[in-house]
Amino acid sequence: IAQGWQSLRPEDEVIQIPFADGGEGTLLAIEYARPLSQRIYCPTVSPDAFWLLLDGSTALVELAQTSGLTLLPTLDPMGAHTFAFGQVLAMAAQDPRVERIFCALGGSASTDAGVGALMALGIRFLDAQGVSIDLGGENLLAIESISTTEAITPPKDGVILLVDVNSPLLGANGAAAIYSPQKGATKDQVLRLENALQHFASLAGTLDTPGSGAAGGSAFGLCALWGARIEKGAVKIAELCGIDAALNSADLVITGEGRLDFQSFQGKVVGHISQLAASAHVPIAYCVGSLEGDFPSQSAGGVSLSTIAGSSEIAMSNPERYLFEAGVQLTNLL
Repeated sequence: IAQGWQSLRPEDEVIQIPFADGGEGTLLAIEYARPLSQRIYCPTVSPDAFWLLLDGSTALVELAQTSGLTLLPTLDPMGAHTFAFGQVLAMAAQDPRVERIFCALGGSASTDAGVGALMALGIRFLDAQGVSIDLGGENLLAIESISTTEAITPPKDGVILLVDVNSPLLGANGAAAIYSPQKGATKDQVLRLENALQHFASLAGTLDTPGSGAAGGSAFGLCALWGARIEKGAVKIAELCGIDAALNSADLVITGEGRLDFQSFQGKVVGHISQLAASAHVPIAYCVGSLEGDFPSQSAGGVSLSTIAGSSEIAMSNPERYLFEAGVQLTNLL
């Protein structure tokens, strides 16, 4: 897109800022924006697992990197868990330099209320025989008692969960009902997971607040048993990526996603970038793969790769070509 734009307007300064919504790619986006950040690898989890030390005392951990949906060879809605995420979280918490942890919660493969992660943090979930339960959301029903005596202590300035959904843990808009079908759950499995989450919530004893359903209920579990708190993820990630600062001198913002529709403005990246641009009184344009309806009337407009190419299939067959052409066409909007 930038190359296409500058092919017609080479004198313009085009600032490229990768952005993420707390799911896959969040670590990489923030690492790009903050080149002085330091990767801390976790080889006992996987060869590629790492967390970021941002400023000497702040850690950033991404759930999707180790417990994400895209990592599973096959969907496993009942057995998937967050243990690997918890292992990375534990390593960050035990690093003597770390005083605060940001957790990017998005792209989860599981509906285990974060119990897997909490196990890795030293919390024990025991069945009626006093034996630790197995991993996976379906096993939450077996919990009879919870022991936090061996839990790893959170850093002194706390654990902040970066969340961009308002879903509670339970109910029609909760973690099981809304998100577990996307992770492969059948209707029967959704009901079983809902019952499992209800049982866990009754033992954890914390209010089910908006956002608690994020990452299969991991937000609820980490708040209830590890003292974490929820914040709006897009706001903090935008700050960490430097978007707020870049808007101060911008004449136009270009953002987009694969398909632009009404859901794009409900807690997703596009919606948040649009709000930031509006607050800064900077025009915004969209570059999208395909479009449902029209571009927002309050925007400068946009381009659709499917329209430029003639179809989505043609656009996807040579994305670089059509992204370049999109950049060319976007110059008409300034």
